[in-house]
Parts: sequence; C-alpha cells; structure tokens
Amino acid sequence: MCAKVHILRLKPGQEVKQCLEDYVVGHAPNGVAIMTCCGSVTSAKLRFAADSNGVTDKIQHYNQNFEVLSMSGTVSKDGAHLHICLGDNNGATIGGHVMGDLKVFTTMELALCESTDVTLKREHDPETGYNELTVTKGIDGASPNKND
Repeated sequence: MCAKVHILRLKPGQEVKQCLEDYVVGHAPNGVAIMTCCGSVTSAKLRFAADSNGVTDKIQHYNQNFEVLSMSGTVSKDGAHLHICLGDNNGATIGGHVMGDLKVFTTMELALCESTDVTLKREHDPETGYNELTVTKGIDGASPNKND
C-alpha cells in the first residue's frame, strides 16, 4: 500500500539513478517504488534482455537526446532496479535495464510511492547471482517475515 507519495523534479545534468538512491537514503529509508516518470535525458547506459542463449551482458551507451516515455522500478538504501523506455527524435523507442549515466536534459519529474508498513532491501540471490529485491513487513525490517 502506498502510504506516502514523494514528488521530485530533477534538473539538467543530474544523474537519475544516483539522485534516486541518494534521495531514498535521506528521505525514504524504507525504499520506494516508481509510480510515474517523465522528462528528457542526454545520455543513457542500458543493458538489454537476455539473448536466446541466456546471455545478459549486452550493454549499450547512448549519447543523444531522448524523451523518457516511462520508467519503473524500486529503489532501496541498498540500490536501485530500474527499467526505462526512451523515445528518440524520430519516434523510435528503445528500452532496457538502467545501468547508469542517465543524465537529465531539461527535467525529470517523478512520483515515488513509499510504504510505511514494509521495508525494501536488495540482497544477494545465489540463484540469479544478482542483488534482488526483498520485502520485509515492518519499518526498517523490524519483522522477520520476509516476502509475505
């Protein structure tokens, strides 16, 4: 349940992923989910979906202007998991996992949902090899019942 909504505007030149991680540490220590996002960027570093062999290491760096059509994900004190869809000046779209270097062009407007009854964390998952989302009932993980 979304108990508190945070509205942010990022300014030209700011790096989106780092700004969100810093914001959560200072203002939403239980973590947030992105409700909506729109704006524009001058660069992006994206990782694409796995290929037919399950290889997930294709990363592309873009240095061009894009409109942010959507961005979704979660941000905790332990890091962020963000996916984005970008549109270029011809209306073509690209999307993927945000690796970084997502720099604001004119603005980035975000609404973030913070729950006051669960805490979001990222912990190493031996099955995937990545730091994955864990959800713990209670503030700052006060309850031992994860992923309920």
